[in-house]
Amino acid sequence: MSSDQSLRAQVSPAQGPTQAQSQTDTTAADDPDEVAYVSSLPGVLGTIDAAIARAESALLAAGVLLMALNTVANVVGRYLFQSSLFFTEELNRILIVVITFAGISYAARQGRHIRMSAIYDALPPRARKILMIAIALITAALMFGLCWFAVAYLLTQAGRGRVLPALQIPVWTTLVIVPIGLFMTGMQYLLTAVKNAISRDVYLSTVVLEGYDDEETEV
Repeated sequence: MSSDQSLRAQVSPAQGPTQAQSQTDTTAADDPDEVAYVSSLPGVLGTIDAAIARAESALLAAGVLLMALNTVANVVGRYLFQSSLFFTEELNRILIVVITFAGISYAARQGRHIRMSAIYDALPPRARKILMIAIALITAALMFGLCWFAVAYLLTQAGRGRVLPALQIPVWTTLVIVPIGLFMTGMQYLLTAVKNAISRDVYLSTVVLEGYDDEETEV
């Protein structure tokens, strides 16, 4: 059995290497991380992949926790002290942006973006691999293009000098995550193309093999 074939029984990075898991099982993938993510890509590509994974985890965890704390504190202040936090709405809007653009990179890593796969599924394995590489490269190019435009928009906002009414911070600082998230997503798709190019199997992402659970039933 080749090393790539053995990955068909690979667990999600959050679960450790000893517990078998299908790539379409979303239950275990949502469990808290027990071990550090280890990339399956070689050399510097693995370093980049692991760095993106750590950035995704930090941004998503911080965004969700801060939003929860901010909302709870606002509710407590409103009902116990009759005084709401004046910055709650603005802070939550910022955190939603952070979670969204960190989340698109995380979803790409987990192979959870919506796919239209009727034609793809009907193709033989070699054609699927070629098509998956093309899809990953085109999507990466699109993400990098959007990142470029996001940076231009960010610079435009910085030049206007606008600030948020409550927090009194520059508007452009709240949008920094947009090009960062798009860039991380583009890198994730680029690494997926590389993974497919160097592996025998077909991958939806650097850690998720294509396919469906045998136990899935059509309703």
